[in-house]
Amino acid sequence: MNRTIAAITIASILLPAAAHSAFKLDSRYQDRDGDLVADIPEQTEKQTDPSTLVFAYTPVEDPAVYREVWSGFLDHLSDITGKQVQFFPVQSNAAQIEAMRAGRLHIAGFNTGSNPLAVACAGFRPFTMMAAADGSFGYEMEIITYPGSGVEKVEDIRGGELAFTSQTSNSGFKAPSAILKADYNMVPDQDFEPVFSGKHDNSILGVANKDYQAAAIANSVLNRMLQRDVVSDEQIVSVYKSQTFPTTGYGIAHNLKPELQEQIQEAFFTFDWKGSELEEEFSKSGEAQFIPITFKEHWEVIRKIDDANGVEYNCR
Repeated sequence: MNRTIAAITIASILLPAAAHSAFKLDSRYQDRDGDLVADIPEQTEKQTDPSTLVFAYTPVEDPAVYREVWSGFLDHLSDITGKQVQFFPVQSNAAQIEAMRAGRLHIAGFNTGSNPLAVACAGFRPFTMMAAADGSFGYEMEIITYPGSGVEKVEDIRGGELAFTSQTSNSGFKAPSAILKADYNMVPDQDFEPVFSGKHDNSILGVANKDYQAAAIANSVLNRMLQRDVVSDEQIVSVYKSQTFPTTGYGIAHNLKPELQEQIQEAFFTFDWKGSELEEEFSKSGEAQFIPITFKEHWEVIRKIDDANGVEYNCR
């Protein structure tokens, strides 16, 4: 990728382990083993075995594009579980979380920032994410602008405008908010005007079309849009790049039958990427397989960012 890079800084949220408060699940869930995710109910009458499994991919990009991208995997999932599988094109993180909390969504990919809320409030049990062939994974938050915008470094955003995606997004809101405050003493509404685009692709297109002066985005989304020629290198200038964060986490509703949960995990880990729609799309951001993860380990930095931002998981 050859897009213009200006004054990039690699930074991290430097918080000691003791700095972030204890992560708690909603009172409707139990965590007896201390892995920070909801346990499968012990009582069989509280376990569910739906005839049709509903899957949703995180709404960071156009759902219409990803229905086809996921079609081959969902066929494989159907073969492994023996059940019909339906793709659910959610429009927002809040709608996705509410659907799982209400029992209408069984399998999902929740984006990095909304993962803790989904775990705490919807009984989401993440177990995998995409990675490169060598096992490396993750993406970075970048603050981007367009050539000639007047923004040549992060400090130039002061007094101007910065587009976020949504308040549940890590790279689209939480991480840049924490970094701007900690490293640049800049806060929204005081030092710059925050606007919300709703999705990463909206923010990227907004910058490319000069509708937004600058935007905080996930570079995994940007890389795929560049590969699809939705935007070009010449339209984008990056002025900041963060540390690497975990990407979308995939998992299951806590109350599915244990045998069904095992089958769903088997489907992810036995899927053949070669020649698939998933390979065609996600190879654009360097991903080639599903690898095992744990929420407790892989999302620790995200929980610290939430704590730095004063985030509370208020489940309704």
